[in-house]
Amino acid sequence: MAELAQADVYAPAGGQDKTFPLWKTLLNWVSFLFQILLQILRGTPSWARVVSSVGLRRTSFLRSSYSSSSAGFKPLSAEFPAETPPPSQISLSTANEALQKLMVVLDLDETLVCAYETSSLPAAIRSQAIDAGLKWFEMECVSVDKEGEGIQKVNHVTVFERPGLQEFLQRTSEFADLVLFTAGLEGYASPLVDRIDLQNRFTHRLYRPATVSTEHRDHVKDLSCLADDFRRVVLVDNNPFSFVLQPLNGIPCIPFSAGQPHDEQLIGVILPLLKLLSLQKDVRPVLHETFHMPEWFEKHGIPAPQLAS
Repeated sequence: MAELAQADVYAPAGGQDKTFPLWKTLLNWVSFLFQILLQILRGTPSWARVVSSVGLRRTSFLRSSYSSSSAGFKPLSAEFPAETPPPSQISLSTANEALQKLMVVLDLDETLVCAYETSSLPAAIRSQAIDAGLKWFEMECVSVDKEGEGIQKVNHVTVFERPGLQEFLQRTSEFADLVLFTAGLEGYASPLVDRIDLQNRFTHRLYRPATVSTEHRDHVKDLSCLADDFRRVVLVDNNPFSFVLQPLNGIPCIPFSAGQPHDEQLIGVILPLLKLLSLQKDVRPVLHETFHMPEWFEKHGIPAPQLAS
């Protein structure tokens, strides 16, 4: 599946060398590019191979559409709290105010989990991920395609949970309402979410029919189906084009794959940011200052008049 350049997304927290930030950045880029080269050489098949059969969204276009582009989100320091706007620019609540609960809308594939057609998953990748401690399970997925005599085709899928997923859902649900919003079809996504959300922490689940098509992209996630007021709503997604209609509410995260068993995005990066946003009267100024998504869209041919603030 598609990867984002590390400077184009929210980078992991902690461990930055303050003495040599430039060298640290260069080394991170070299490491990231090397990982991409390895994945290309391995030719690892992923869930993209069965996308058409189960109705899951395609993300392969991301490689050509923005991975190679010089126009990215505002690069972030690994130490997010030190990089947030000063208090004068953040609309922090006061003890005398009661804020509406934050709504956190979460993408599924490559954000919370990664899924592979079991028969095409290389044994080496599978063993590496399992040996590293990734939680995983296998499931059957009913395809939209049919075999001979009209029999519904069934795909066998291996799913890996992103590190820290269960802790992330638990801790985030303590201060926010969680919503699952995926471009995948319900027949695939629903049984998968049943496996990762045994505690029913998601208050709503939205699937492909809830997405909309725009002039620029298909399967866009329109948050207006969930709320009229976007001041306390955020969407976490590895695909930034999901934010086309509400660019100031998006949190782009690094795509997750089985080749990243030590990923720290959920607990080390996204959770601290969500905690900060939960204290804001309006999350949009902080997210705009952090990611500059409207400007990024303009650089990719989506003019400002198309963007809702």
